Amino acid sequence: MVAGAAIMRPYFHCEGIDDSKLLTAEERDHYYDCILDGAEAWGVGIVEVDEIDRVGVSRANRWAMGIALQQLGRSIDYLLVDGFLLPEALTPQLPIVKGDRRSISIMCGGILAKVTRDRLMMRMAEKFPGYGFEMHKGYPTPDHLTAMDRHGLSPLHRRSFISIRTRAELEAAALASASQAARN
Repeated sequence: MVAGAAIMRPYFHCEGIDDSKLLTAEERDHYYDCILDGAEAWGVGIVEVDEIDRVGVSRANRWAMGIALQQLGRSIDYLLVDGFLLPEALTPQLPIVKGDRRSISIMCGGILAKVTRDRLMMRMAEKFPGYGFEMHKGYPTPDHLTAMDRHGLSPLHRRSFISIRTRAELEAAALASASQAARN
């Protein structure tokens, strides 16, 4: 789980910046550099897969955002958050539905998070070859699901994710069956 936060300088402008999901990887990389140049402060928070499985996606998302806010290294007067409240933050805040399409600060935080996550997944593709992380970046595409069927689950796969949990249960049952057969 990766979250980003950005405090942009007054009058920041970067032509064409948008919701990270609407941009190509090349565009996100371009805007990432533009954001770093135009930010007063920025931060990225990362929560590892075992924590996501332990506490759930919603809490892990809030934790990642809290880490990103700490990375800003300065006090904050007001938070604009993409669609949810951060109850742990004592700062006044406004959750904006579809904020990643309506607020430049939220767009910038989203781009920082997405580029960071994509770059992490590229490194994980080298560490765990055969899963295609460099292509699908961990999203459950048909190719990714096929790779999981072929190679099993990697340490990067959330066991709590429904399709992953089903695969994990199938793998556990297959291992138990193989162990039973080996004993007989």
